[in-house]
Amino acid sequence: MNFELVFIPSPGAGHLRSAVDMAKLLVDRETSLSITVIILPIISEGEVGASDYVAALSAASNSRLRYKVITSDSAEDEPTPELTNFEKHIENQAPKVKRVVAKLVKDYSRLPDSPRIVGFILDIFSYSMIDVAKEFGVPSYLFNTTNAGMLALGYHIQMLYDENKYDVSESDYVNSEAVLNVPSLSRPYPVKCIPDIFASKVTLPMFVNQARKFRQMKGILINTVSELEPYVLKFLSSSDTPPVYTYGPLLHLTNQVDDSKEEKQSDILRWLDEQPPSSVVFLCFGSKGGFSDEQAREIAMALERSGQRFLWSLRRASPNIFREAPKEFRNLEEVLPEGFFDRTKDIGRVVGWAPQVAVLAKPAIGGFFTHCGWNSMLESLWFGVPMAAWPLYAEQKFNAFMMVDELGLAVEIKKYWRDDHLTGVGTVTVTAEEIETSIKCLIDQDCDVRKKVKEISKKCHIALLDGGSSRIALQKFIEDVTKNYRFNDKGIRVCTQMRHN
Repeated sequence: MNFELVFIPSPGAGHLRSAVDMAKLLVDRETSLSITVIILPIISEGEVGASDYVAALSAASNSRLRYKVITSDSAEDEPTPELTNFEKHIENQAPKVKRVVAKLVKDYSRLPDSPRIVGFILDIFSYSMIDVAKEFGVPSYLFNTTNAGMLALGYHIQMLYDENKYDVSESDYVNSEAVLNVPSLSRPYPVKCIPDIFASKVTLPMFVNQARKFRQMKGILINTVSELEPYVLKFLSSSDTPPVYTYGPLLHLTNQVDDSKEEKQSDILRWLDEQPPSSVVFLCFGSKGGFSDEQAREIAMALERSGQRFLWSLRRASPNIFREAPKEFRNLEEVLPEGFFDRTKDIGRVVGWAPQVAVLAKPAIGGFFTHCGWNSMLESLWFGVPMAAWPLYAEQKFNAFMMVDELGLAVEIKKYWRDDHLTGVGTVTVTAEEIETSIKCLIDQDCDVRKKVKEISKKCHIALLDGGSSRIALQKFIEDVTKNYRFNDKGIRVCTQMRHN
């Protein structure tokens, strides 16, 4: 018997790439499984290269992995980049998704030995499609690209909110001395470390509703390793929430760049090949990470004072990351301290774009200053590179707390952060002294963080081998997806273990 899953990632190249990587992994693991990925209209005009990527996927469709593109054809699909409008944009696609799935069901009904659609796979922002799945009598599964800790935190805040016990507000949370006793964490969680999405009166209701929907899922796939977050996963396994399957680390390690960046990449990698092992600090802050002139100068002073070799991917902060990506500075000579480039020419490089994965793979890299995006942190762990945590937006303050305080896998730069999820820019400048201290700690060869990262790196690699924890969890997910379905006496597919939350 053949089975089919319907993937519905939320719009955007980043979400789509993660879903495609997961879909490829599943069809590689199970020959009886096929997948249809439904691609929703891109929401942001700033998604550079997204249309080319979608076109390449469409051309690559085959019998086991297909891509169905929903085109933008009405005023409802006009770009609306703000986060709350983003949610509405996805909800507006439900009728179109329903038509695509209905056509799949109809087409399969005419073919002998055609696959049965056994579930929807939704990412963290396309959760509203759970109602479409219910109309077709199949369950939904969450494809979660963040860590297990963030999932459990969302559950906890939703529970407190629904019981009228959550009063964190944007007016005072950054100065609060209060803590939350989150059952999935081994130590108290400072309210100051709560991501601003859980403090804003605009976004909090959206993320509370998101957690409610997650509880209705049949299961949750999480891009983590059981050995990395054992305390959180033990809590989740004992709670009344959907079962969790740890499939990570799922990383996009293929080194493909367009022609315009190939020369830049070659130059960067050649320079790294000339540096001693574990001698270079790499500073890179994701596709939406940028800094003010003042903050850039503080970083430059710290790098120069430390005397440490460095590779610095630097861009100017965007006034609104949902509308416009950060851009390179027009004239760094005017922004950074006078004479900085002359004084550091033998030990450092300042670039705009950097091939992060290819850089982290180089033996010369001894430490990584990161914005704490989960994929970036997993990449750093995979290559055994210790991190310094510099969260900028979204859930990154929680990721920093997890890595620094809960797991001891990253170096602290600043204890508490004030951020703005729209701009991605901290409202308090991090000083050169704070940054320099972190550089010296990060590059210390006897640093406990370095030792712990090397240990967890080995466990991440083992997890993906035959008999490894992630390989076993993924196989269990496939078995659970394919075994819980039967036909009733009217020939209609039904799920024998549907959850009713």
